Amino acid sequence: MLAGMWQWHVSEFEHGQLLIDALQLRVPAAPRAFLQQTIRKGRLRCGGQAVAADLPVSSGMGLTVQTSARFEELAGLSGVPPQDLLYEDQHALVIYKPAGLAMHLTPGHDDNLASRVTRFIALRHLPFRVAPVHRLDIGTSGPVLFGKGRWATGQYGRLLMDRRLSKHYLALVSGRVPGEGRLTSPIAEGELLKPALTCYRCLAATGPFSLLDLDLVTGRQHQARRQLADAGWPIVGDRRYGGPPWPGLDHPFLHCHRLRFPVLATRQLRQIDVPPPVQLAEILAAIGLAAALPAVPPQENAASGGQVQV
Repeated sequence: MLAGMWQWHVSEFEHGQLLIDALQLRVPAAPRAFLQQTIRKGRLRCGGQAVAADLPVSSGMGLTVQTSARFEELAGLSGVPPQDLLYEDQHALVIYKPAGLAMHLTPGHDDNLASRVTRFIALRHLPFRVAPVHRLDIGTSGPVLFGKGRWATGQYGRLLMDRRLSKHYLALVSGRVPGEGRLTSPIAEGELLKPALTCYRCLAATGPFSLLDLDLVTGRQHQARRQLADAGWPIVGDRRYGGPPWPGLDHPFLHCHRLRFPVLATRQLRQIDVPPPVQLAEILAAIGLAAALPAVPPQENAASGGQVQV
């Protein structure tokens, strides 16, 4: 396994902790002595400068670690790589889900996001369970909100039902899409047709492609994929719904780039912006649409394919 550079920002949950303790929260499978050695060797840096293990960290502080094969192995054993923890407070975790990873344990998907997060929390020796508040399709990347404990998960579940949680997606589709509008074709669930609403806005178009921002007002299974295909604009790479293939892309070009939710303790709205992973960004660059990507505001957490932009 090759070493690399991983970057993330200190969360509000880690604010005021000593650096070694904050790092232990991020990599709970790692022996403390190993993390101390990582810091002592200058592999963990803040603003390009080596830092001491007893440095108190502040929310929003950017950290960079020069990893080793052993560090990456321990991060994998922890369940959640440190740069994939996008946000944390006493009631919530927001974790980056890459495309290709299932949400839950199902036949053929022993490795899944829910199991990884459960392992992460267990290694911290915390006395509660975590559960995802919403889901993303296996082929969709982006942030997923988890509730810490039954009470928090129930509170966020009610907020989701009340549509006080919102998710915005980026989709590259085949066809020239008019400026903005609503998709209202119903979605079949079993023998029933359920109402569904997706609001779309075309960010840019070139040749046969359009880049869309989608707001899924309702949350039916495969909602965006089905409704876009019904409208004649199937998603690139979505073979199931007639989308055109793209070399090397084995899943739909669909990425959740923005998650908004109220913080339970304050009821203030929190926004997590997540640029598309490298493969999708490279596709947009190849067709001249990279400049149309929404700007990511400075914030303590903003992941790109599991890598935080500092």
